[in-house]
Amino acid sequence: MTPSVRALLAFVASFFRLRVSLQLEILALRHQLALYHRSSQRPPVQPSDRILWSWLARHWARWREVLVFGLPATVLAWQRTRFRAHWARRTRAGRPGRPAIGKDLRELIREISAANPRWGSPCILGELRKLGVAVAKSTVEKYRVLPRPSPSPSWRAFLKSHVPELVALDFFPVPTVRFKVLFVRIVLAHDRRKVLQFNVTAHPTAHWTAQQLVEAFPWETAPTSLLRDRDAVYGAGFQRRGARLGMDQILTAPRSPWQHAVAEQLIGSIRRECLNQVMVFSEGHLRRLLASYFQYDHRWRTHLALAMDCPDARPVQPPEQGSVVAFPEVGGLHHHYERIAA
Repeated sequence: MTPSVRALLAFVASFFRLRVSLQLEILALRHQLALYHRSSQRPPVQPSDRILWSWLARHWARWREVLVFGLPATVLAWQRTRFRAHWARRTRAGRPGRPAIGKDLRELIREISAANPRWGSPCILGELRKLGVAVAKSTVEKYRVLPRPSPSPSWRAFLKSHVPELVALDFFPVPTVRFKVLFVRIVLAHDRRKVLQFNVTAHPTAHWTAQQLVEAFPWETAPTSLLRDRDAVYGAGFQRRGARLGMDQILTAPRSPWQHAVAEQLIGSIRRECLNQVMVFSEGHLRRLLASYFQYDHRWRTHLALAMDCPDARPVQPPEQGSVVAFPEVGGLHHHYERIAA
């Protein structure tokens, strides 16, 4: 088809086009003609030319049909560059992004999420709003502490959730000077690391152990959970007695003393701080030694697990109350200190 025929057909089709489209086509063709008037080789493109064709590419659907001096991909690249430059100017005009989140708020979000690992972002967001803190959900998701996935609650989580109503029961042997082995039974409350009851015997039978359990928790004072190992001394009679008291007996896994960690730690402290320093002569002597040690442990010995407090809460004595005086405990093996006014 000759150029004259194409021009004639374009002239006829112009009568059926919209006037706006026709004017845009005229604008595009005249602009390209002006470009070729500047140079006969390769027309130079100025910023105003890029702006014009970026605008045409956005508002006119037939712009590719009349484009001669370049490729459509080049015009689209100009349009993207102009878009980025526009938003760069808008960003530099003011402070970009959301307002900064303060350090206290970030720490609060981390503290709430760490203390409540089963809470999702909506729960944490709702709690923050009840505290008068207005933040976005995306902010909570950014700063929250993500819990480690676990198929089931860990042993530590179980102990922590049941600690107010959890006691531990355990035995440990003590040899005497005459090579006789005595067995000490302790009942330990997990929440305050306090020995509720202890007893000593040379023959720990199942019947004796069951009777000691009843004496340890009279008049419906038994806790809901009892943690023990799988020793044979906890026989059928002991289990029936515990069921009558309404206690749920939790057994540790075989050969897993770490699941009995609190009781094992106490037994280790008794050995290191008391029994390894003296010679036990008899059952009565051992009972007196342990009674003295437990009195010291409950009233005066500080525990790391209790935030450096004692099982029986011990008040802080300020320097104004007087000078520090030492008092012997457990036959002089240990001392406690108090301030006494002069």
